[in-house]
Amino acid sequence: MTDNRNTILAVILSGLVLIAWQYFYNMPQMERQRAQQQTQAELNKSQPPATPGTAPQPGSTPSASTPSQPSAGQPVVSRDAAIAANPRIKIETPRVSGSISLKGARIDDLSLEKFRDTVDPKSPAIVLFSPSNTAHPYYAEFGWVAASGSTARLPDRETVWQQEGSGSLTPSNPVTLKYDNGEGLIFRRTIAMDDRYLFTIKDDVTNVGSAPVTLYPFALISRHGTPEVSGYYILHEGLIGYLGEKGLQEHGYKAVAEAPVLGNGGRGFEFNVTNGWLGITDKYWAAALLPDTSARLKARFLAEPGAKVRYQADYLQDPQTIAIGGTGSANARLFAGAKEAGVVGINFPFAGHGGYNKQLGLNHFDLLIDWGWFYFITKPMFLALDYFFHVFGNFGVSILLVTLLIKLLFFPLANKSYESMAKMKSVQPQLQALKDKYPDDRQKQQQEMMEIYRKEKINPIAGCLPIALQIPVFFSLYKVLFVTIEMRHAPFYGWIKDLSAADPTNLFNLFGLLPFDPTHIPVIGYYLALGVWPIIMGITMWIQMKLNPTPPDPTQKMIFDWMPLIFTFMLAGFPAGLVIYWAWNNLLSVIQQSYIMRKNGVKVELLDNLKATFAPKKAAEKT
Repeated sequence: MTDNRNTILAVILSGLVLIAWQYFYNMPQMERQRAQQQTQAELNKSQPPATPGTAPQPGSTPSASTPSQPSAGQPVVSRDAAIAANPRIKIETPRVSGSISLKGARIDDLSLEKFRDTVDPKSPAIVLFSPSNTAHPYYAEFGWVAASGSTARLPDRETVWQQEGSGSLTPSNPVTLKYDNGEGLIFRRTIAMDDRYLFTIKDDVTNVGSAPVTLYPFALISRHGTPEVSGYYILHEGLIGYLGEKGLQEHGYKAVAEAPVLGNGGRGFEFNVTNGWLGITDKYWAAALLPDTSARLKARFLAEPGAKVRYQADYLQDPQTIAIGGTGSANARLFAGAKEAGVVGINFPFAGHGGYNKQLGLNHFDLLIDWGWFYFITKPMFLALDYFFHVFGNFGVSILLVTLLIKLLFFPLANKSYESMAKMKSVQPQLQALKDKYPDDRQKQQQEMMEIYRKEKINPIAGCLPIALQIPVFFSLYKVLFVTIEMRHAPFYGWIKDLSAADPTNLFNLFGLLPFDPTHIPVIGYYLALGVWPIIMGITMWIQMKLNPTPPDPTQKMIFDWMPLIFTFMLAGFPAGLVIYWAWNNLLSVIQQSYIMRKNGVKVELLDNLKATFAPKKAAEKT
């Protein structure tokens, strides 16, 4: 029974790691290669969709504006050149820099000053938004769509607005733009921004003409081209929203591009909802439209065909009829920045992070961060890590402390497990005697073995409990390290500059002494990423295995002998923070198990087993 249990446990653990490896590494690599093959080098002429101000067909319902992509006559230019081509208003806040284009009144130039491309603080800031005609256009736009049959001239992407007053957009200085269509409609747009990532847009239309006009407010976020995504099974990247009673909607770029055809010729999904938000998310960054929670929305996730598919999240609100001499108003909000948990908000009991989710009364805006199905484990894990980070200033120290707390939390359960394992070791001589007494009768061995377990009150599967408890903790910590921006570029000590990335050292180039990178070797290179912390983890796992008596079954012994080495290579490419957790947890388990064994009068065979491992084969056989 014991032999079978241990062998089955080893196989299950190995299978779990192999499955995780397949999902987290091999599959994403293939997806990235496939995405790279599909990416095209330059923009060509595309099918021009409807533009702002275009009158819908009679009897149809207007839709949010869908500005056309650059044509072949508009070559791709550098980002700096595109920004310099139009008059702009600077954006200057503690976390965001960029500008608003007066042509089209688009928010199309944003960089996140708090975050850099690499761990080098002098590396370029993360670029979120970029103008049209660049390699990766990505922007937000707001405005009005005319009712069916209307000939009113509305501002569109070619309209050049005028700034009323002067100065940059700062948290203390909103800016106001004005456009007079010369036909009796005067448009004003006031844009304000807080000291984080929230834009507040107020549009006013004054009718000084000779007839009433009916207009629909709209807002959109547009992204040209399919971006290269991480491709991980546990992470959503693409279009996202929490749309009223429809709940959380997550659609990858491929899913939107292959969705049903909509009325404008594009593909996508439509929603008629109240109390919703929607946008486009990357792993660490996002842009989202946050309309008033009471607003009725005709929302869409859209993919427009072309040389570069253009993805769009947009909404249209109920129409407003503006009488002669009257004014119509529409409010909108835009989140454009990093998905920081304290800024976005965590909807969890006792979390203490209200963020925009609580501040604006939004509908589950915390789900902009992909906490996963096991959020009830992942969120508390993050909150604990974040708490200790603010106390000690280091997420690596937080991981060590949280691991210790988890050990203390499950101490009673683990104690029972280890006590049962200690009792099993104490009856090993009796079990061996059974094998000697009934060498050819395994059924009799099993019967007598179960009788011994019953008399000694031993649970033969109790040894699975510590590992069973560790698995959900392992995956929740992996999720936190992988999806939360707080862990990005978070250093530990020494050579670990980023806990969310793999250990950068490598045994196969003698930890940097040899001038080559073995991970670049074709086919096998990926498996040659073996750093210092994975080696430490493997050693602690090996020591933990040696704490137990040598299994009598040769097959079982071989599995347990090879398991630490297999795990060492399998986990070498995982985030360093996860490997540090596993090594520290192994060490704590060795200490705890040794203490309980001594407490129950069972000999701790660690040193004897280690000596036997390194003893000459003949000497080992004599013993």
